[in-house]
Parts: sequence; C-alpha cells; structure tokens
Amino acid sequence: MLRGVLMSERKPVAGSDVRRANRLLAALSARDFEVLEPHLELISLPRGQVLFEPGDEVDTTYFPCRRTMASLLIVTADGHEVEAATIGREGAVGGIVSEGHKPAFGRAVVQVGGEMLAIPTSHLEAAKTGSQRFGDLFSRYADALLAQMMQSVACNALHRVEERAARWLLAAHDRAGEALIHLTQESLAEMLGVQRTTVSTVTNDLAARGLIRNHRGRVEILDRKGLERAACECYGAVENHFHRLLPEVDV
Repeated sequence: MLRGVLMSERKPVAGSDVRRANRLLAALSARDFEVLEPHLELISLPRGQVLFEPGDEVDTTYFPCRRTMASLLIVTADGHEVEAATIGREGAVGGIVSEGHKPAFGRAVVQVGGEMLAIPTSHLEAAKTGSQRFGDLFSRYADALLAQMMQSVACNALHRVEERAARWLLAAHDRAGEALIHLTQESLAEMLGVQRTTVSTVTNDLAARGLIRNHRGRVEILDRKGLERAACECYGAVENHFHRLLPEVDV
C-alpha cells in the first residue's frame, strides 16, 4: 500500500525511455518487459514518503528511476530507526522474493524524491513464474540486496561514522549518476543512526579535505577517489558482489 499518494498522481507507462530509467527493468528482455508494461504506473514521490511500514502487506513493488532513492529501515520499539539498505535505479523495493502473504519487516521510505515505477506485486510474481530468465534475474538481485543488508550490520557495528558516511555518499553518488546529490544532513544522520551534529562535523571534515562540498540540501562530490579512500571496506565489498551477481545491471 502506498501511503498518501493520490491516484491522480499516477501515470500510465509508455516508451522505452521510462524502462531505461531503472537498470533492473532495463536488464529484462523485451518480451519480459512487455508482460509487465501494462501494469506499471509512473508515480512522483517526495522525500520522506513512506512506501510501507512494519507489518504492512507488501502488495506493491517500486522501481526507483534515475536519481530517486529509497531506504529500508529497521525500526525499534522506542521509535529509533537505522538503515539496512539503500535502493536506487539499480533495483526494486518490496515483494522481491515472497509469494502469498508478505508482511513487511521494516519501513521503506523515499530518501531522495523523484519518480518511481510501481506495479502490483502479484503481477511481478506471475511474470517470474512465466519466465525462467525473469525469475533468475530477480533471484540474483535478492541475493545482492541480502548481501548489502548483511554488510550493513557489520558496518554499523565496527566502523567509524566518517567511514560509514563516506560509504553512504559513494553509494548515493553511484545511484544519482551525477556529482550533485540531493541530500540533507538530517537525512544522512537518519540513515547512519546518529545525531545531526555528528553528521555536520563529519561532512565539514570531508569538505575541509576537499572531498565534498556542502550545499543547502545537497552534497557535491569533488574527489571520488579520495572519498573511496575515506570509506570503509564495506562499500567495495557490496559493489563487487553486486557486479559479480548482476553484470547486466549497471548502476
């Protein structure tokens, strides 16, 4: 269930340009995409839009387009949240593996607003059943998403905030496709599970080293190689695994 999005904001999908806006869909064969196309809707979502909450039935799958990004969050009983995975134009949110009853374990929220392609998960499941190639692609993506979640556990437990921030900025840079990332310090603090003042200190330090430039509501990557050196090993581990599993899905 998509919370708070009016049907008038949804648009039917037509044309290959929209398909190419999401790399996972672009990796499908033309025949497999034709099966999905009549059921896809293009929606525009703001930052902070909740796609589903813990316990919700995941009846819609979302494909972020272009620079749009979403996060999968683990929510504690006292309301704190920490990011388990970042998903952009390389992937999909919700209903990737499960069939039948699909209650969400965590919260899915839009971190960088923009367009997504939405489809009832039941149609996605039917397409997987009807095409071995289709099913294999989504199974490999599910493996890559699980690897990212597992690495996040280690990263949150073992690495310094600066290393984790650099890792997140690199992942966002990959998905944005440009040097300027539409990201607030508040958003980054939420993703890292730290105070905004901590993020401010970290990003100011990265800026002082010439790696990034802070703008209001945006972060500009100035030295990609330098940022990679500042990040922990988790960034490279996740990216290398993704490319081994899904060489046809270019972030």
